[in-house]
Amino acid sequence: MPALSKHDTLAAATLGAAAALARCSPELVQRLAHIRLLSLDVDGVLTDGQLYLSGDNESKAFDVRDGLGIIAVRRAGIEVAIISARPSAATTARARDLGISHLRQGDDDKGAVLLGLCQQLDIDPSHVVHMGDDVADLPALRCAGVAATVADAHPAVLDMAEWHSNKKGGHGAVRELCDLLLVTRSAGDGP
Repeated sequence: MPALSKHDTLAAATLGAAAALARCSPELVQRLAHIRLLSLDVDGVLTDGQLYLSGDNESKAFDVRDGLGIIAVRRAGIEVAIISARPSAATTARARDLGISHLRQGDDDKGAVLLGLCQQLDIDPSHVVHMGDDVADLPALRCAGVAATVADAHPAVLDMAEWHSNKKGGHGAVRELCDLLLVTRSAGDGP
């Protein structure tokens, strides 16, 4: 199957982002147009938050649509990072499948991890959007230029986030944000 053209990708993103864009202020749209790093939590954002355990084995379900959105923003020049307090072989495999080289697992201080990554990549935190769903994500959400969350996030996160998806974590929420980033980037004067 041939790869989607930039035109097809943008057309799909435009359709997907219509409702999300309607919920954004002009100021937020402008900041989204300049995002250089998309930072994501795993459990509750890239997954529905459930862990499937069998003995010592763990598995997680990831939404294919989220993966396609991540690939699209990477192709558009936006760096993508995964920051999770829980180390997981499933997360490592998913990051590898999506070509995400900025994988940080096993550190509870997500804010410090995000700031360290910004320094490493020479990206100002104001050009970062972090998507998290629970109180462990609050430090990273506070560090990021744009704080985003999923529809079923913890109330404290919903309260502080500037943007939230219509979809739940693990069910296309990340794709909504990716589509929004692609549309604002193409419409604005982003990088």
